[in-house]
Amino acid sequence: MTTLEQQDSRAIRPFTVRFRAEALDDLRRRLRATRWPTPELVRDREQGVQLATMRALGRYWAKDYDVRRVQSRLNALPQFTTEIDGVDIHFVHVRSKHPDALPLVMTHGWPGSIIEMIDSIGPLTDPTAHGGTAADAFHLVLPSLPGYGFSAEPTELGWDLVRTAQAWAELMRRLGYDRYVAQGGDVGAGVTDALGRLGPQGLAGIHTNLLVTALNDPASLPNDTEEERAALAAIKVFQTSGNGYFVEMATRPETIGYALLDSPSALAAWMIDHDTDAYDKIAGAFVDDKPTGNLTRDHILDNVTAYWLTGTGASSARSYWEAYGPDASAAGRPPLPDPRVPVGFSTFPGEIWRTPRSWAEQAYPTLNYFGVAARGGHFAAWEEPELFAAQVRAAFRPLR
Repeated sequence: MTTLEQQDSRAIRPFTVRFRAEALDDLRRRLRATRWPTPELVRDREQGVQLATMRALGRYWAKDYDVRRVQSRLNALPQFTTEIDGVDIHFVHVRSKHPDALPLVMTHGWPGSIIEMIDSIGPLTDPTAHGGTAADAFHLVLPSLPGYGFSAEPTELGWDLVRTAQAWAELMRRLGYDRYVAQGGDVGAGVTDALGRLGPQGLAGIHTNLLVTALNDPASLPNDTEEERAALAAIKVFQTSGNGYFVEMATRPETIGYALLDSPSALAAWMIDHDTDAYDKIAGAFVDDKPTGNLTRDHILDNVTAYWLTGTGASSARSYWEAYGPDASAAGRPPLPDPRVPVGFSTFPGEIWRTPRSWAEQAYPTLNYFGVAARGGHFAAWEEPELFAAQVRAAFRPLR
């Protein structure tokens, strides 16, 4: 590259979402043409997503949902792209009106996207309007993971959690932030954990709401208390009957990708079959029209529609193969050290397993905040944005 070409590839470029009318019409056509399976033979979700849930979701999506919502909601925010390590990274960047705000890079997971974080933007960047003080404000950076949403999909192997974390450090450097913090849940917790262990210059601390290290070796976790034993039992249930999506995407992402790119109903079913707590809440929103917190029918479909219209069902599944598959690029790498920066952790009651404080302390010797939320589940920022923001504020308050 010439110097001019290098400078251009590092540029921060404004971005606007524009979906073609033909793509929206095609979505509606495919929804109408859905071939439904016969009903499940059990009374719960033991066999997977229930037909009544999918029928209700499909009807609302095809007839009542505004398919232009995703475009309008995202275009109301300042969006940008920049090329990092050969991949165009899409991100939302909202600067707080409070000059002493702390820069925060926050990472979504699967089947999430930056859509699930939109309603936490206000509480985090403008806390005075949401029960906080100016001292709680953040400048917020919300990147889309490579292969998700409007970030380009990698065209070479190696984009695991560590490489993504390194890209986020470069993104924050390009934005001019010489001191910042990081937060993540689900896959985003893995990226944030890796960022903390890499310890790039400028990173002042991290916070997660999923203890990703618990899946590595559950047998090594403390199991002396009733709380610890309950958490271990929940992990066992997840690993034996709740992680079908995880195994498929970590070993055969291309196979499931054909269905995810060909049928919007298949994509929706795959995405909502994540964990029992989240599924029950989503089913309640569609079947009974009783949303839990912020998990309304429109908000749920915003996320699914974003995956469909960006065509990222397969590429997002492939990210699991990179991060967790048998040939994961981290397999031959020495384990990363414990984070040297302060670590905050929040546990939500509807999470796949409720992490005991003892587990967080074992995973993170530098743990300086442990929060117990009153409501919320795996998708905490999406379901309870105000409560989630309060946890993030509290976790990073000592680092101001």
